[in-house]
Amino acid sequence: MNVIAVIPARYNSQRFPGKLMQLIGPKAIIRHTYDNTLATGLFSKVFVVTDSPLIYDDIVSNGGNAIMSINEHESGSDRIAEAVADMDVDIIINVQGDEPFVRKEPLEKLIKAFTAADGHNVQVASLMHIITEPHLIHNPNQVKVVVGLNNDALLFSRSPIPYHRDTTIPATYYGHIGVYAFRKQALMNFTKWPQTPMEKIEKLENLRYQENGVFIRMVLVDFKGVGVDTPEDLEVAKEIYKHSN
Repeated sequence: MNVIAVIPARYNSQRFPGKLMQLIGPKAIIRHTYDNTLATGLFSKVFVVTDSPLIYDDIVSNGGNAIMSINEHESGSDRIAEAVADMDVDIIINVQGDEPFVRKEPLEKLIKAFTAADGHNVQVASLMHIITEPHLIHNPNQVKVVVGLNNDALLFSRSPIPYHRDTTIPATYYGHIGVYAFRKQALMNFTKWPQTPMEKIEKLENLRYQENGVFIRMVLVDFKGVGVDTPEDLEVAKEIYKHSN
């Protein structure tokens, strides 16, 4: 399979404008993400797609691949779809631009979802990890997911799911990690569908797949990642970087 990684990179994040150009050590967040994705060696091509000349120049001037986004977009998926529309690819991995410490193992597991025994049935896949901390289970910024017996997602929600009605039965809570893999046609279909009711209510674009009958295969990993959504997250990322170098 021809597998590529695309990193959507919007400059004006609502919660933390310009965050992708914030420095961790000598490099901007977006370049850490790009370099670490490239270093996995899993992809025939890695590139950033962005609406920002600053981000584009930072990647290209340091020898990387970047594409300027032509249109305004509601989501990262739409931005990626524009970039890959004319490319001959099989699987597209969407790596979030604000995950500077992305690693090989979870991305490799995600790709294997398409090569497993029933992989021909998988159109979209994503990552999840087990969460046990009550503050995360109840935090609406930590999206939760419940899965069926074959690990296809049944529902994503910002609410704690499942509801633990019978406390004599142990409940496992899975946190969604926003890294996706798509077959190209599934991604192109997504961009043609209007926003769906649950998607609008929860503000979760992945629900658009489910409301249109496309299951998302979830892959369990022990990688939690360090997404930089706030200035406080940036300070945490800087500490991690300082102690790992």
